[in-house]
Parts: sequence; C-alpha cells; structure tokens
Amino acid sequence: MIRLGATASNSHMDLCQALEKLFGRAGIDFDWILYSGYDAMVDAFVRKEIDLAWNGPLSYVKIQRLLDDPCQVIAMRDVDLNFITHFITQPNSDIITVEDLPGKSFALGGRNSVEAGLLPYHFLKQAGINPGVDLAKCTFYDQRPPSGLSDQHDVAERVGQGEYEAGAISQRALDGLVESGGNSKSSLRVFRSSPGYSHCCFTAQNDLDPELSRQIAQTFTSVQDNEPVGKSVLEAEDCAALVPGITEGWEILERAAAEEGLI
Repeated sequence: MIRLGATASNSHMDLCQALEKLFGRAGIDFDWILYSGYDAMVDAFVRKEIDLAWNGPLSYVKIQRLLDDPCQVIAMRDVDLNFITHFITQPNSDIITVEDLPGKSFALGGRNSVEAGLLPYHFLKQAGINPGVDLAKCTFYDQRPPSGLSDQHDVAERVGQGEYEAGAISQRALDGLVESGGNSKSSLRVFRSSPGYSHCCFTAQNDLDPELSRQIAQTFTSVQDNEPVGKSVLEAEDCAALVPGITEGWEILERAAAEEGLI
C-alpha cells in the first residue's frame, strides 16, 4: 500500500480522489491522508508514516533538511519548472530598476506565498533595501483592507490603479490574469525578474523499492487530459501535464527561508 500525504483543501481532495483511481488503474494499491498544514505533512513524511508527499516549495526544503538521506523528487507539474517572480509597476512609472524603489510604496502577496511574499521580500533585501525603513510603504496581503481578490490579483489591481507604485507577482499569476481577461500586460510593466526556480513537487521516500518508484513515476507522468481521470488530476492542480521531477532549483528559496528564520 502506497500512502500519499497532502494538505487539506478542496483541490487536494479532488486530486487525491483522482489519483486513487489513476493508481488503481495501474495496479498500485493507493491511499491518501490530508493534513491540517504542510508542517504536519512534513513531520509525517519524516516519520515515514506516508510514502509520498505533495509538497509546496518550502515544505520540500524543510523535508530535505530534516532527512539524513535525501528523498526522491518523483514528479512535478509542468508549471513548477522555471518559476519566476516579477517586480511590476505602471507603464509610465519612473521606476526603472530596483534602485529606484527607495521612497516608493510596494505591495507583496501573502506571507505564506513563496513567489509573492518570501522571495520578493528577500530580493528587496538582497538589493540593499530595508523594506520597513527605505520604502514609503511595504505591506503583505493580510495587512491591506480585504479586496475579495487572491493575493497576487490584489497586488496587480492595486499597482494597476496606482494605490501602490510597485509590487511582486509571479509569471504564472500574471499569465492567469491576462487569460482571464483581468489586467493586461499593457497595464503593468515588469522592471525586475528573478532567476527561474523550482516550486511544488511530489516526493517519495528514498528507500522505496526502485521498481515501485519507477512505476509510480510512470503513473504520474502518464496523465493525459483526453480521458476523465487524467483530466481530473490536471484540473485539480491547474496544469497541463505532470513531468519527471528534478532536484535542482530550490537553492534560492532555501537561502531566503534560512535568512528569514523559517527553516
């Protein structure tokens, strides 16, 4: 029996139910457990109570630091490769580079968001900017009046309307806004882009039977959207494909999390 751990959300419940069908079809006994948060799932994985974990980027870094032997990155979503965070402003803004930010206002995403919270805050500090001192105003999503929007949509909206002079948003969120008919790329200008980094991933215990690991990886990457079960998996995670996992790309996140005391 293979057990997958994930965090408790509607999308993860949909994902796990679809994966149960997918793995059953592949002849692999499969069960799943939803945890109250990523830290609880990390603890369960380290204690080997689960064989697989559906990690956010920070939980993957935590798992790797807690294990004596590294776990296997067995699969990822296509969108989790080469993730990018942008600094945005209005097209006619006088902000051209990060060096122009002192004295300006800056909107971050959620505190728990790697791509719109932790990393951009880290990038500001890397550029020699103390957000609480050098910026006229710098807020996370929860520090602003509720807008009814997701955290990154909120950033784009407030920057686009001029309430904030700059902000942070991921390439994926920016593309999503354009596709949904929200902010167009012409209403926002990117003035700084991060290096690409890795995001979420499915991990497996390092001592899992090699043949079983191969079968699990093949089951993940065989998902297609032209049949009901595969379509359910991809829709639950808003991606076009599951791809083989890689172990590179989390270094920048690990440094940022360590400097902010999160790991």
